[in-house]
Amino acid sequence: MHRVLRPLALAVAATFALPAHAMTDAELDAIVAKRLHGDRTGACFAVAVIDGAVARSFTCAAADGSPRIGAHSAFEIGSVTKTMTSTLLADLIERGKADLDDPLADYLPEGTAVPEFEGAPILLRHVVTHTSGLPALPPGGLVNDMADPYAKLTPQDLLAALSDVTLDRAPGTGFEYSNYASMLLSYAVARRAGEGMDALLRERVFTPLAMDGAHLSDPPAGVRTATGHTPNAQATGAWHFDPALAGVGGVRATLDDMVHYVQAHLGQRPSALDAALERTRQPVETASGQPMAMNWMLAPLEGRTVHAHEGGTGGFSSFVAFDTERNRGAVVLSDTALTSVGGLGSLGLHLLDQRVPLGAPRKATQAPVDLLDALVGTWQLQGGPRMEVRRKDDALEIQAPRQPAFELGYDDAGDFYPLAFDALLRPQQSADGAYRFTWHQGGGVLAARRVEADATAALASAPALAPAQLGEYAGTYPLMPSMALEVRVQGDTLFAQATGQGAFPLAPVAADVFEAAEYGIEIRFERDDAGEVTALALHQGGQILRGARR
Repeated sequence: MHRVLRPLALAVAATFALPAHAMTDAELDAIVAKRLHGDRTGACFAVAVIDGAVARSFTCAAADGSPRIGAHSAFEIGSVTKTMTSTLLADLIERGKADLDDPLADYLPEGTAVPEFEGAPILLRHVVTHTSGLPALPPGGLVNDMADPYAKLTPQDLLAALSDVTLDRAPGTGFEYSNYASMLLSYAVARRAGEGMDALLRERVFTPLAMDGAHLSDPPAGVRTATGHTPNAQATGAWHFDPALAGVGGVRATLDDMVHYVQAHLGQRPSALDAALERTRQPVETASGQPMAMNWMLAPLEGRTVHAHEGGTGGFSSFVAFDTERNRGAVVLSDTALTSVGGLGSLGLHLLDQRVPLGAPRKATQAPVDLLDALVGTWQLQGGPRMEVRRKDDALEIQAPRQPAFELGYDDAGDFYPLAFDALLRPQQSADGAYRFTWHQGGGVLAARRVEADATAALASAPALAPAQLGEYAGTYPLMPSMALEVRVQGDTLFAQATGQGAFPLAPVAADVFEAAEYGIEIRFERDDAGEVTALALHQGGQILRGARR
């Protein structure tokens, strides 16, 4: 359940209905207040509409008091950064130093094992359209800290992990949003340009477009870094990136920085970047059929096209969209991560087209009693922990094995949410009237399966094994070229530990079968004819990794 930098899912009206006059700050304030006031996330938004003039709003869910953000606040813009990395690549193309049909391998160190499919290489056009075939995140458990998932990744990690990737289709034939590919692009662009990503962005994007507050690391004088929040209104830490990989999502910017960026795309802020910006907006053809420009999502509307991208980190959300034909754009920056509760797309697109639903604040309310009772029980998350759901007065609480219980709130959108951390329990009613739910956390969505009472009792009665019996399973089991699972006995418990990760206990559930319910892991050991343990198969989230004992 790793947090990932998220793409935008576009849903727009068939035609635009634009106001006859430029929007005023007061009019924008009223629209944002209608969407945000009373929202249980406690979020604050910095919003702008660009239509020749610029209207700005700084509004918080709490209607009373001054907003905690303002004109000098810098927000993490997350994946919107990718469009700026594409601008750097487009600039290289304009200067004859790159081409979209170049293989990605040509931009990486010699000897790097970049996967191909039946001789077809990954091209740069595949990377900027998310059709490379590379997974969303690098394999091997390299992203394992939900609080700051990319902080420990290095270029060397990403390059080495390429040898663990096998493409299951030709590059360009399928759309799969990949932060892994975008990190490689960040590294490749900086390497080809011969400068660090920080300097490249500052010299070739921020300075030409007067984005004076935009930065990767240290904020410029007068710029205050906003504090990020989870959607349960708790402050959370910033995300960090290796400088060479920061083109995936590391930019921090003020509202006016992003206004200047949109104005440049609308032709309202001429600069030496005009040709490169125009190139990023052009459709990039692939066999996938997915409408994409260079890291811009495209939505065709009555012969016109909206360019858009949404971003999300652990404590922030962002949305940028513009219609070059109608000369109108919108920017929405939030100091709260809102991906799990729908993001910013509805507000941002409403500001471009009033017929797109605005959306409404999520307000805390009392859950129906029959719904509370229907969800009580033991649930197994697919690829995640087992959870007990219990009544706590007029609310629910959840508890995973060997963890404390957490109370859940409920909002008028129909979702339960922990009061102490960022997650979402979304109930769903089947045709027969029975309830189930999905668990949303860290960018992942896990289906929950009710565990019947007899299965729970059987698990509780599983016999304990003596240390000598547990010792039969001890050993090292390579699962991938860069990851092995070490199994060892500590006291009267069997523990497993993957390369670079923490150890976790294993509980016996059947002959040669153990599980770590907290992580949705089941391990099945295999024996030879002589009864010796020779291998194991690790089952998690629908995937199976097998390793022979050594």
